[in-house]
Amino acid sequence: MKKGFTLIELLIVIALLGALAVGLLAALDPFEQIKKGTDTGVRNTVSELHGAIIRYYAIKNKMPWGTTPINDVASGITLYISDIISTGELKSDFIQLAGDQLSKITLVGTSESITVCFKPDSRAFRTDPNTKYLSNFSETTNNIANCGDPGTVDFHCYWCVK
Repeated sequence: MKKGFTLIELLIVIALLGALAVGLLAALDPFEQIKKGTDTGVRNTVSELHGAIIRYYAIKNKMPWGTTPINDVASGITLYISDIISTGELKSDFIQLAGDQLSKITLVGTSESITVCFKPDSRAFRTDPNTKYLSNFSETTNNIANCGDPGTVDFHCYWCVK
């Protein structure tokens, strides 16, 4: 009597393990995880920038842009960041550390208020309670429902810190 597995038995086990691996890969969705990681980094940069601007205001009693209201996408943010860095509220290498994340951040402010936002890529951030601001940075009337489908490119709401 010979002990061991037949070729059929081995093929069945390999097929079952392959099916489990495919199911696990589909459940984890690696591309979604990458987007979620990127959004987490941008969210942290948004929060850090917002806090630094609030601290700048507390020190100088004015916003970095003065009394002129701004609705500025990344192009001018670095000018304000340089002024904030000079007061010591951000690290001197903040712009290099933030890298291309600054291009995803929108800064809207007046002489007394600040809103820092970004448009999330991942479904997890698109369904986050803070993702409820329209392109004019006003809050939607019924949160996420007015933003479009979180799973599509037509999603048009922003994650903001006010």
